[in-house]
Amino acid sequence: MNMLSKLTSVSAFVLGLAIAGTASAADCPHGDLDDRFCDVDGDLIADIPSDASEWLDPDTLIFAYTPVEDPAVYKEVWSDFLTHLEATTGKDVVFFPVQSNAAQIEAMRSGRLHIAGFNTGSNPLAVNCAGFRPFTIMASLDGNFGYEMEILTYPGSGIEAVEDIKGGQLAFTSPTSNSGFKAPSAILMSDFDMQAERDFEPVFSGKHDNSILGVANKDYPAASIANSVLSRMISRGVVTPDQVISIYKSQTFPTTGFGTVYNLKPELQEAIQEAFFSFDWEGTSLQEEFEKSNEGQFLPMTYQVFWDVIRKIDAANGVSYACE
Repeated sequence: MNMLSKLTSVSAFVLGLAIAGTASAADCPHGDLDDRFCDVDGDLIADIPSDASEWLDPDTLIFAYTPVEDPAVYKEVWSDFLTHLEATTGKDVVFFPVQSNAAQIEAMRSGRLHIAGFNTGSNPLAVNCAGFRPFTIMASLDGNFGYEMEILTYPGSGIEAVEDIKGGQLAFTSPTSNSGFKAPSAILMSDFDMQAERDFEPVFSGKHDNSILGVANKDYPAASIANSVLSRMISRGVVTPDQVISIYKSQTFPTTGFGTVYNLKPELQEAIQEAFFSFDWEGTSLQEEFEKSNEGQFLPMTYQVFWDVIRKIDAANGVSYACE
């Protein structure tokens, strides 16, 4: 799915860091955002504070990648990029290995996380509750991006179609995951009239790799997963293609969205964006890992456009973005 035609120019979203007027959190429009944030321009993400005293300019930037797989593996995967990020921003950068989507959102909400890649399903919660300002997504060199939700089983499970899951067990990852919970829940109900608890037993594995390994090792009869994660696990030899069978494949969804917390100093946010878009992937640890899922560049994007389908899935599931 190539979305470049929907975007007018790079500057419209890469440089969308204008400080929002003089509105304060007490008298500004919020939309679905938490009351701490303003959205004067209506782009659905938190505006940068107009009061310079509220800006953050830390000596050390904290970066976290969505906890879909082993954090120790991804600390090395991101090492070359983080070196480039340090050179571009003039800051020290530390990789923060988060263990759950909830922990990642809370870290940004509490001011302990400055730059992050949030998974598809967590993006709306991060935007609305933590002041996350996503601006880029990984894409192939020809501008295509995204992944599909697939429902997997294993050979000999007795499951040949989605309907065969009835009366059995289906593994999800976590309630905040799009492909690991939200999308399959909406699709199972709308297309197959199947509902968790009523028609099958839902279990939660915590991560996509746990679900995939669970099916491959026959611990779960079926699981809903992101096929981009499956592709990378197969490429690394963690599982083999003959260990799993796909019985359903969804439309294409946007993958991990990368961005900053809303109250970083504007010039620092611009430097971080520059680091993403000037990064040379060739021969790096990032290329080595993500070319396994056909990704090789950071593509500019807007949350308002790219996450429209995800917000619709959330609405179908009755998901609220209320922040606790």
